Amino acid sequence: MALRLDHLQQREEHWAIVDLVGKGGHVRTVPVPWVRNELDDWLTAARIDRGRLFRRVNKVGRAWGDGMTVKAVWHIVKESAKSIRVAKLAPHDLRRTCARLCHASGGELDQIQFLLGHVSVQTTERYLGCKQRIRSAVNDRIGIEPNP
Repeated sequence: MALRLDHLQQREEHWAIVDLVGKGGHVRTVPVPWVRNELDDWLTAARIDRGRLFRRVNKVGRAWGDGMTVKAVWHIVKESAKSIRVAKLAPHDLRRTCARLCHASGGELDQIQFLLGHVSVQTTERYLGCKQRIRSAVNDRIGIEPNP
């Protein structure tokens, strides 16, 4: 994993991973508001003050080496999923769940699109399973309806 400590920066008074290069070479910034506290605990315990964030831990609990492979991180995620009885897990399940949780909590479609790094809003809509609701249309109660 190539995520480095200098990727974590404050933007608009929030912590974010900046200049993250994703699929297709797209560069984006990913807000990580509450993750920073957890990372600080890890960085202190592992005595990491520069370089890659994620390192291997030896048998006596000390961080060593200069990074981890994507495969190693995925193994850790899968083991964590098993511990909470999630038998099958795919990488996109995590992205899709994040997107749906953001949407369910009132997140705006364009902001979820930025978070996921989608070029097309249609891709984000597919992730969310969005369908137009005619019966409760978003423009039914915008304050310019005629009086009955």
